[in-house]
Amino acid sequence: MRKPRDYDAELKALDEKARELKARKVQQLGDLVIATGADQLSTDELAGALVAIAETKDAAKREAWVKRGVMFFESRSRRTAPASGRNERSAPAQSGSPQSPASGSGSA
Repeated sequence: MRKPRDYDAELKALDEKARELKARKVQQLGDLVIATGADQLSTDELAGALVAIAETKDAAKREAWVKRGVMFFESRSRRTAPASGRNERSAPAQSGSPQSPASGSGSA
């Protein structure tokens, strides 16, 4: 006879994993804000820039932001040791390229 599944333990483990992923996402967003220099902006400025980029539907602007974000991460990876083992572009935190509004150009 098979051993019965412990659904409560599985749900608890999934909940813990979800909390860890959320904490990692928040940490990566904070790291991105600092890395881009956006930590020099006020909270209101940063929030306004993020709202503006989230509301922007102009594909050309968004593509320009993507290219600028790629260039940012490529320049950072050249400055860091290649043996570090970190691939900062794989972080989910940078979807939407929030670094461009922090630089002061391209915001809607």
